[in-house]
Amino acid sequence: MDVTNFLTASNASIEAFKTANLLKGLGVNAIIFGERGTGKLTLARYILPHAPIIDAGHFDELLDALESHSDVIIHRLDNVANLKRLIETIQKTRTRVIATGGGRYSQDQLDEIFTIRLALPPLSERQEDVAVLVEAFVKEASHTLGKSEPFDYEGFIPDLSENAISLRRQVYMHYLFDSINENDLMEIMEHYLEEKLGSNNDYRAFLHLYEVPLIRAGIKRFKSQLQLAERLGLNRNTLRKKIADHGEYQLEIKEH
Repeated sequence: MDVTNFLTASNASIEAFKTANLLKGLGVNAIIFGERGTGKLTLARYILPHAPIIDAGHFDELLDALESHSDVIIHRLDNVANLKRLIETIQKTRTRVIATGGGRYSQDQLDEIFTIRLALPPLSERQEDVAVLVEAFVKEASHTLGKSEPFDYEGFIPDLSENAISLRRQVYMHYLFDSINENDLMEIMEHYLEEKLGSNNDYRAFLHLYEVPLIRAGIKRFKSQLQLAERLGLNRNTLRKKIADHGEYQLEIKEH
């Protein structure tokens, strides 16, 4: 089911959507919890499709919206500067509110204004949704990028580190990797470095952009320090030092 881009395949998302349908008619305040990229804002927009969406970090704008609208979506409630004043304003204006948040505030604090609390689990706990989302993102990316060839699923492991955000980005990058050439790659690097250059040690500062992917690719392909050092034309100790120098990138390799 695809309703305002909220895709439902897992039991958790189906139940969340059922609750959202109830909320459309109940007229009560609710808060939707979940990690970034789990679909909180999409679900909130389904419940209140015509309400303004205000980031809680923009406190003055939020207060103005509560004074001038009958319905408001408060995005990222965790960012609010003054929860007590926000609660007082909502109670005074009797504005209908659907909020999204990550769970910073206690249940007692939130119970003052929210009748219903709805939790969206991370995608790692909603594997059925992952498959549906990948299919949707593939369709979106192929249209956006003008790709006619089928998506290559071989070796594709969904990146759920930021839920749907990282998954969408990964699908787009996967498509781009299939067609990128040296000139494209150098143009990307040039664009990135143009804004970064300016210190007296830039060569060393940005050398990892070449060395880290080179070593990672070699690790995947040759799976040993000895073979990789030979292929790169490096002394084995030099390779070891480079791996140690880039330790924050977790360049692991078997010893042979």
